[in-house]
Amino acid sequence: MPLLTTRRIVQTALLVLLVLLGVYFLFPKLVGLGGALSRLDEADPVWIAVALGFNVLAYATYIVLFKAVVGGDALRLSWKETYEINIAGVAATRLFSAGGAGGIALTYWALRKAGMGRRDVGRRMVAFLGLQYAFYPIALIVFGVLLRTGVLSGEDSVELTIVPAGVAGSLLVIGVLIALIPPDLERRLAPYAHGERARSFLETAAKVPATIGEGFRFAIGLFAHPSRGGLAVIGAAGYWAASIGVLWASFHAFGVHVPLAVVVQGFFLGMVANLFPLAPAGVGAVDAGMIGAFVLFGIPETTVFPAILVFRLIAFWLPIPFGAVAFFQLRQTVHHWEAEGLPVERGGSAESDLEPPTGELAGEPSELYFKK
Repeated sequence: MPLLTTRRIVQTALLVLLVLLGVYFLFPKLVGLGGALSRLDEADPVWIAVALGFNVLAYATYIVLFKAVVGGDALRLSWKETYEINIAGVAATRLFSAGGAGGIALTYWALRKAGMGRRDVGRRMVAFLGLQYAFYPIALIVFGVLLRTGVLSGEDSVELTIVPAGVAGSLLVIGVLIALIPPDLERRLAPYAHGERARSFLETAAKVPATIGEGFRFAIGLFAHPSRGGLAVIGAAGYWAASIGVLWASFHAFGVHVPLAVVVQGFFLGMVANLFPLAPAGVGAVDAGMIGAFVLFGIPETTVFPAILVFRLIAFWLPIPFGAVAFFQLRQTVHHWEAEGLPVERGGSAESDLEPPTGELAGEPSELYFKK
């Protein structure tokens, strides 16, 4: 894995250190909140233990989601192998890129080493991420509307409720449109190619949107068939619920009651900063984003700073040492696969009755979206 070169590790460590110094030590002093961090020793250890429990639950459900979507019928991965891939991916996500690309790259590498084909890896990963992040816009819509209408208590300004809900709704519409991309897009575009080179280019270029469409249809199929996709849906919902639970417990650790709807809305609004391209996995950006979101919701700054710090320490930094260990365990597991047989050879199938097959497809496209 070129992801974990010595130079890359040193560069990332220095960048993370500088960002943390700026966010948690320099910025509070500049805005007159230098004493906020002194409240850390006031945290209730009972609520810290609750936050730790929620964090364990979050990663347990994350692993369940992955095994249900990728490592079950597709590869027959063991729970140990599933744990190693996911926790190592978490460490890569935390340290080596914005928007989770580091974890995606490591997971892709592991699944390819496990024997899964490129397109099968692509559609399963798209389904995994699509199902996981589907709850993101859904939560912004539901809690944004409930806050704005006064059904739930909390700040109800349009900027913090309806605007995010509108953007989230647009993302859901885009996801549905992507799911309509036909699985045989390569064949459909072939008549428009003039010459062998143009035909080869169109076929190659069409594989990307076609694979993404297959992945989104698979994710929708998991939603639509609870008897077969229920474990994956529970895993995705459980991951976000438990992650929010860590933040909720972090506020309670300082004796502050924040309405649940505000915790949910502030959590997701702050997490948008994870896409900031210059910070590894949103380090610093997410911290600042969450702090800003909860200050706008009217939570006192002197409480927000230590609560967010505790939340990030537990949810963000604590899993990294486990991920580093899991990465080296995964490398040993890959060597074991190469010597004694790949997971794809254990009798699993990369196809599911909730998704269309890849390769040459026959029949009308409408008949291929889901195999009944």
